[in-house]
Amino acid sequence: MNEFLKIFSDVWQEGLLGIGVTEMLVSIGIMLTAIMTRSFFVNRILKWLDKLTEGTESSVDDVLLDSLEKPLSYVPIVIGLYLLTVYLPISGALGDFGAQLVRSLVAFTIFSALINSVTPLFSILSNRTWLTASMSMWLERAIRVILWIICLAIILDVFGIQIGPLVAGLGLFSVAVALGAQDLFKNLIAGILIIGENRFQPGDRIEVTGELHGVVEQIGFRSTMIRLFNTAPMVIPNKDLSDVKVINHGNMIYRRLNWTINLLYSTTVEELKKICEQIESYIQKSKEFEENPSQAS
Repeated sequence: MNEFLKIFSDVWQEGLLGIGVTEMLVSIGIMLTAIMTRSFFVNRILKWLDKLTEGTESSVDDVLLDSLEKPLSYVPIVIGLYLLTVYLPISGALGDFGAQLVRSLVAFTIFSALINSVTPLFSILSNRTWLTASMSMWLERAIRVILWIICLAIILDVFGIQIGPLVAGLGLFSVAVALGAQDLFKNLIAGILIIGENRFQPGDRIEVTGELHGVVEQIGFRSTMIRLFNTAPMVIPNKDLSDVKVINHGNMIYRRLNWTINLLYSTTVEELKKICEQIESYIQKSKEFEENPSQAS
């Protein structure tokens, strides 16, 4: 019996990979506590904050809270994993991996919050600065990509992966890619020129004589999507729009109406003059018509 108790004690203390059963049970308790804390944080605290933001006049705090809700929900889990690495008697390669995993998750949580904050911040700037809708969209996407690249670089550095040789290798690879992706770079540069010169914006009605006529819906990195008047979407490479004459009807100051009035052959000269006078009087009195100063005479 004593031998059995000794075996039981040895198994209880040694457990798996040197981690005793007590440490395992405590570790399970830590993770369950972290999961329950996350559930309480999401279902109670964040909902309470959501109700507070609903009572404010500004919608910015609502959008910002919604964008940060997912990254903030990672925090209890990351803290739980950190407590595991501190509590468990793990050393060597496994201990180093646990510490690296926690550091990488912390970096991911921070940058996930920053990236999700980009959209609401640009929604504020687009209404208060000179940025157009397409400029704001491009800058927002570029900043998100840059932040993801920085996040990936930090995570690779945490795991001891040298970024310098990797970048040098990508440099040789990028040369080969560039030779086969010239159209992609042409479209990218053309998109920058379209936005920089403010040729048209989403919502503008544009026309390329004999080719297309519709409303711009989106200006992307590679192509522009235009909704034709038959409701069909047309996706056009940016370089094709930068090399042709584009009529932007959205920037028209005046619109000329050509109106044919059908008359009976029995219409007299007096009746014709009266009709013309009534039309002229309506145009002059209506606020919906503007007299072109250059043609006033």
